[in-house]
Amino acid sequence: MSSPVKTWLAPAKINLFLHINSKREDGYHNLQSIFQLLDYYDELQFSITQDGLINRISDNDYVKPENDLIIRAAKLLQQTSHCKLGADISIVKRIPVGGGLGGGSSDCATTLMALNQLWKLNLSQQSLMKIGLKLGADVPFFINAKSAWVEGIGEILSPIKTPNHYFLVVFVNQHTSTQEIFSHKALTMSPIIGKMSDFSLLVNTHNDCLQAAIEQTGEISLALKQLNLCSNQIGKARMSGTGSCVFAQFADEKDALVALKKMPKKWMSFTAKAINTSPMLKWAVAKR
Repeated sequence: MSSPVKTWLAPAKINLFLHINSKREDGYHNLQSIFQLLDYYDELQFSITQDGLINRISDNDYVKPENDLIIRAAKLLQQTSHCKLGADISIVKRIPVGGGLGGGSSDCATTLMALNQLWKLNLSQQSLMKIGLKLGADVPFFINAKSAWVEGIGEILSPIKTPNHYFLVVFVNQHTSTQEIFSHKALTMSPIIGKMSDFSLLVNTHNDCLQAAIEQTGEISLALKQLNLCSNQIGKARMSGTGSCVFAQFADEKDALVALKKMPKKWMSFTAKAINTSPMLKWAVAKR
């Protein structure tokens, strides 16, 4: 017997910049970035069961069940907490897969937070972040649920407040491989370590993964050129994460919507507003 279905949100993020400072001995890279949350969401639905099984009841076509971070998160939480309950989980997927918007990590984080509440585990936020880090470097950020200045491999977080600007995000319908980007010969480095207090003065809002991503997916360059033709944007168009999504930033929503209409139909494009806190911050069912 299962419980009523509960719906939770998983927000997207963009990188306002991305500097790769150094490569670590463990193979990861130290970085600096600002992760900006957006009011653009996947929707996850959970129904608690008594049989202890974790079931994915709607297909995520891009991911095999054994590789699905949602399923892996649920099973790891179940094992860590020795919970005997199960869950049927489905997803309405909106955040592009392989686009650098953190969709997989966000879905993973939402799963941990939702099941922590629905299974009545009462684990602390810090405990969930430690579990999440085992699943991906960006997962703790989404559990922390605040836009942040990010360092380390992505696990050192300092909440930051940014203007409620609007973003036009373009996905070129091609996926980039994060692993290949970080091992690509065209990956650049920014060895000078910046400070959060200096961010408003930073000129270098460069993404060190950009050239490697362009060599892997040339359509990124075309999308950036198209975005840079837009009127009234703030600065130049940029790429998020390791790609392949690119974005332009606007102070006014109407300018973002005008630009949206000019984007080629062959790409997936949408507008979203910057938010400083995720709906998940309240650890409650959040559905707009």
